Amino acid sequence: MTERIQKVLANAGHGSRREIESLIRDGKITVNGKLAVLGQQIDHKDRIVINSRQIRLHQQRESKPKVIAYYKPTGEICTRKDEKGRNNVFKNLPGLRDGRWINIGRLDMNTTGLLLFTTDGSLANKLMHPSSQIEREYAVRIFGRADKAQMQALRDGVELEDGMAKFTDIVDSGGEGANHWYHVVIMEGRNREVRRLWESQGFKVTRLIRTRFGPYILPRKKRVGQHWRLEEDEIKALLEAASVNTDPDTDTKKRRR
Repeated sequence: MTERIQKVLANAGHGSRREIESLIRDGKITVNGKLAVLGQQIDHKDRIVINSRQIRLHQQRESKPKVIAYYKPTGEICTRKDEKGRNNVFKNLPGLRDGRWINIGRLDMNTTGLLLFTTDGSLANKLMHPSSQIEREYAVRIFGRADKAQMQALRDGVELEDGMAKFTDIVDSGGEGANHWYHVVIMEGRNREVRRLWESQGFKVTRLIRTRFGPYILPRKKRVGQHWRLEEDEIKALLEAASVNTDPDTDTKKRRR
């Protein structure tokens, strides 16, 4: 059975659908010796080359996705290639016989905490898609202390350079001296969104830790730099959280009706 190339390659763990689409546009993928095109139908018998490396596509079968968690330290970026040669999170992950780890969202270089990876491109796409409304919780330390008006403004929404943003929840977690801790929840993963929201109220974030992604909470016993596999029930909870249909073709068909 044939399926769209970006779906097949994403499900096989060769990147998210967006990454695959970008590679196709840049002419980095060929199918049977010819440049691939978006939406092209392929199956496991086709000869696929990505970035001059031929890949193997196994005949599709029902299999459970692999999901691991990583306690990201500061100083690591979430992209595989970097012109500055900085450390990236993928260097510390366990190896795979087939496919590759796909990060479910990102954390900036100075943020630490929970980062999830999967071999299932479809699952990664669904969990990152805005329509899934997945909660991300952070422990934030700021320099100073917010008053009631500022906290309410952050709940109501603030106009940032890329649109409105807000915390769906803020909990004052106390602090000593000039620094104060809060726990905040956002429903999307825009670049530096938590930091920019606090900056909009005149505060500098001095420490930022992601403690939860959807139903999965960063275990207290884990240490920075550790990675571990999620249990079957934990993966099931993620699948249930990502149950919204975010297939681009399905969305397009609905809009055309």
